[in-house]
Amino acid sequence: MSTRENFMREAISLSVENMRSGKGGPFGAVIVKNGEIIARGFNQVTSTNDPTAHAEVVAIREACEKLGTFQLDGCEIYTSCEPCPMCLGAIYWARPDKMYYANTKSDAANIGFDDQFIYDEIELPLDKRKLDCQQILNEEALEAFNEWKNKTDKIEY
Repeated sequence: MSTRENFMREAISLSVENMRSGKGGPFGAVIVKNGEIIARGFNQVTSTNDPTAHAEVVAIREACEKLGTFQLDGCEIYTSCEPCPMCLGAIYWARPDKMYYANTKSDAANIGFDDQFIYDEIELPLDKRKLDCQQILNEEALEAFNEWKNKTDKIEY
């Protein structure tokens, strides 16, 4: 039995325990560094009224706080299900070295967690999306971007 399988079993266990406790959906994640679990996360959307409290995001937040950094270099993430678009984006931004997943997004869709509509929406021009998107105050907002561009003491990410 490989260590990878043990780490995935922990993520799966978190998904089962969480779902049974009624705290959220059946999703769990762990983040590993140097062969040790440094963070655990499980879906807490309904128990915290936070639509971003997916297992992967919760685990990323915990790992980054523990490590004192906003990037997870040298880490691996194990998630009980192929990440949704939001979590996949968060994983890319956190920059772990590797991701492992168990269930697929098709498996998730089969139990009512279908994210395909988000993938489809991303491909559409803004004026064709279901969410009404309108740009306003672009010139005013560019002030912050221009300052950032010229800032000499910024921490790039």
